[in-house]
Amino acid sequence: MLVLTRKAGESIVIGSQIRITVLEMQGRQIRLGIEAPSEIPVHRGEVYERIKEENEQAATAGADELKALSQAWNKAGR
Repeated sequence: MLVLTRKAGESIVIGSQIRITVLEMQGRQIRLGIEAPSEIPVHRGEVYERIKEENEQAATAGADELKALSQAWNKAGR
């Protein structure tokens, strides 16, 4: 892990397309601005972990669960 010290208004650049700027510091909180192309997803760590867990659960869904979901979808008139 690279550890850097930055002041408000200073940035770091990742590759040639991502720039992270320290916008403000208040006590123990830091506001960051992230500039990245729209095709690069940017998530808070806890949100990313939740997405990853849900994708893993969906990938391991059994045939019975998928059949039940399909039946429920058809009942709803979709």
